[in-house]
Amino acid sequence: MRAFVVVVEEGSLSAAARKLHISQPALSQTMTALERQLGVQLMVRRSTGVQPTEAGMTLLTEARAVLARHDQALSALARHTEAGSTVLRIGIPLELPADLLPKPLADLAAARPGTRVQARHLSTAAQFEALRDGELDLGLVREHPIGPDFDAMLVAEERLGVLMAAEQASKIAGVDGIRLDALAGLDWVGFPRSGSPAWYDELTAILRSHGLDLGPAAPAGQELIAEVKLAAVTGGGAFALAPPDWSQPVPESVVWTPLVGHPLVRRTWAVWAASSHRRDLGLLVASLDRG
Repeated sequence: MRAFVVVVEEGSLSAAARKLHISQPALSQTMTALERQLGVQLMVRRSTGVQPTEAGMTLLTEARAVLARHDQALSALARHTEAGSTVLRIGIPLELPADLLPKPLADLAAARPGTRVQARHLSTAAQFEALRDGELDLGLVREHPIGPDFDAMLVAEERLGVLMAAEQASKIAGVDGIRLDALAGLDWVGFPRSGSPAWYDELTAILRSHGLDLGPAAPAGQELIAEVKLAAVTGGGAFALAPPDWSQPVPESVVWTPLVGHPLVRRTWAVWAASSHRRDLGLLVASLDRG
């Protein structure tokens, strides 16, 4: 219902998909499934956008009321749990800097021993959705949120380098590292755009501007875990991106090399609901603030 409200308010599936940080086909499937579940047509799809039907307008009114009551209930429950044991739910992406969370979590445990931290590994897009649905209290994401619903703070910046076969690296690496345009002709071991659309677009724009032909994007839902990166680059002919303090062990046949000029910087933001008044969340955010 939350997605339906956004579609109607935005007037088009494409605009709503951008606001919800999901792909347009996925959102279209969600709307089709909702219509099938309710047994009525909720909107008319045109080339210029979407128009709610009479049934859609009825659902819009009811959905807004239900969602407002849902958010109110969560807020009321949060006030009760503040006094005793409670759970703080955090979203974590792949390759989080190893030194980012240990001290803030230790500080939180000392200050709020009644708070239990529950971590979930989720992509950036999935974290934004979970934050909107009240299923996460704090997200660690690769994109700065848009709009007034969230507050955000930059907590990490990583200068990405290149993972590639040692033999291949020896042919193109200079004293200061590898020039980005020297990777032209090699396959990029990339991640699905659906997981973090804005970061994917920023990254691929820089790669293409240096003459790299990236080929098709990785399929949605395919996680770019460490084992996949290492396996893909070991044979040569491909490269992957990773930060300098990448925590995974690297075999002798693979090397990490910096990029000349550090053209690729991956940023991580802490994001939380602007309406949140949780003290334990505030303590954790304050401890994450390095500035």
